[in-house]
Amino acid sequence: MKAKADVSWTSRIVLSTARFWLTLRHPALIVRFVRRLGYLPNPAEPRSYHERLLWRKIVDRNPLFVTLTDKLAAKTHIHNACPDLKLPATLWAGSDPAAIPPALLAGDVVVKVNHGCEMNMFVADGRPDRDAIVYRTSRWLRRRFGVRDGEWAYWPIVPAVFVEQRLALSGGTIATDIKVHVCSGVISHVWVEDKQASRSLLFDREANPLPGRDPDYPRQDQALPVNARLIDYVRQAISVAPAIAGDLDYIRVDFLVTDDCLYAGEIAVYSAAGYATWTNPAIVREIERCWRLDQSAFLRRRHSGAMRLYAEALSARCQSDTRNR
Repeated sequence: MKAKADVSWTSRIVLSTARFWLTLRHPALIVRFVRRLGYLPNPAEPRSYHERLLWRKIVDRNPLFVTLTDKLAAKTHIHNACPDLKLPATLWAGSDPAAIPPALLAGDVVVKVNHGCEMNMFVADGRPDRDAIVYRTSRWLRRRFGVRDGEWAYWPIVPAVFVEQRLALSGGTIATDIKVHVCSGVISHVWVEDKQASRSLLFDREANPLPGRDPDYPRQDQALPVNARLIDYVRQAISVAPAIAGDLDYIRVDFLVTDDCLYAGEIAVYSAAGYATWTNPAIVREIERCWRLDQSAFLRRRHSGAMRLYAEALSARCQSDTRNR
């Protein structure tokens, strides 16, 4: 009751009105949220981790999200933030897959598009062949990614196809991916995957293993073995990720693991499209504790009219929540 008392009745009316309006304006996203997560969200006054990601989709239109979501532009952002961090080399980029130099496709490379997820082709020894690559990437370029889940940051990206260096990842010995969740410069947790061995493990900000499983590898026998090299790589990722994340209220920074060193991967504005879950509830609670909406781009910029009233009411709610923790 004290938290409610800290927020004026006018702010509560504004937030209730905003909830009604946003729910009516985005019915498909609300229904999809309920089907995926099992409860009716409050998109205007988000408290849970998943509600905050929904709020980011429909309210927080930070232009930087577009840069970070664009796989090519994100590379430039990462290099500017951490010049010493290695990146997979971009060997070619353009708008027409048919213009990819044939010699590039004769080696081991990855062919990607920049405006979506899970649109990658791993090429080895000339397979898949050039015609298959051109056909599939041409279809990808015509696709508008993220519409179903409201991931608006994908929509303004000018689609491009690019050929990238294919790294020899350390699957089966260390890991393949390290994914660091960062809230305003603070690590909430780290998710490590070995996609080759179908294993994963969670770590805290001190690189200590955490209990719990993730939806990709949910069984206990899929826990990734811990070794000294893995811990070293996790610590490296923890030390670098905040510089890449900057002052963003929440972001996921990904890394790729090779035997030689850590490489920068991608940056996820909408981790798992906003529906990620973990069997350990402490993981979500820690993100919710660290993720401060008052540090979001939306609440840090000026507004006018009805949007100003809403921003002020939400700021009051955030301040109340901070005082009553």
